[in-house]
Amino acid sequence: MNIMQMMQQAQKMQKKLKEAQEELANAELTATGANGLVEIVCDGQGRIKAVKLKGGAINPENPQAVDSDTIETLEDLLLTTIQNAQKKASEEMENKTKAITGGISIPGLF
Repeated sequence: MNIMQMMQQAQKMQKKLKEAQEELANAELTATGANGLVEIVCDGQGRIKAVKLKGGAINPENPQAVDSDTIETLEDLLLTTIQNAQKKASEEMENKTKAITGGISIPGLF
C-alpha cells in the first residue's frame, strides 16, 4: 500500500468518525431507575439533557403530596448541577490533553 492509499483511507476513516460523532451527539438515550421514579435522558456522548422525577422519588410514602412545581424545580436544579459537573470534567480533560500535546489540537481527542 502506498502513501496515497494510506492518506485516502485515513480521510475516509476521519469522515466516518465525524459522522459517527454527529450521530451520537443527536442521539437521545433514556435510562430509568428506582422502579421508574427517576429518568435521565442523555445524548450518545453522555451529555445529560434532562432529568425527570416522579413524586415517589421525593416522597415515597406519599407521592401525591409532592406538587409539580417542586418536582420541576428539583429536576432543573439536578440538571444544571450535572451539566456543570460535566463541563468541569470536559474542561479538565481538555487542559490535561493540551498539557500533554503541547497545545497541539488533535481532531477527535475531545
